[in-house]
Amino acid sequence: MVKVLITVQTYSGYKADERPRSFTLVNRRFEVREILDQWQGEDHTYFKLFADDGNLYIIKHEKEADEWEMVMMEAVEKP
Repeated sequence: MVKVLITVQTYSGYKADERPRSFTLVNRRFEVREILDQWQGEDHTYFKLFADDGNLYIIKHEKEADEWEMVMMEAVEKP
């Protein structure tokens, strides 16, 4: 499996990189519209979110390496 690294702009509240606000993939910036879920692993955090293109994404933050990775993208059908 190939890692798809992305650049993420985050909100930092009482801790750094608390949640993503936007991300850039292949020179295109996506605004995070809604975070649906988030869960912690041993050394990483996953975020399931909707972006401004209307699609569903899961992105992963590797804490030690401070890298963000696109794990999944699902196109949401529009009526």
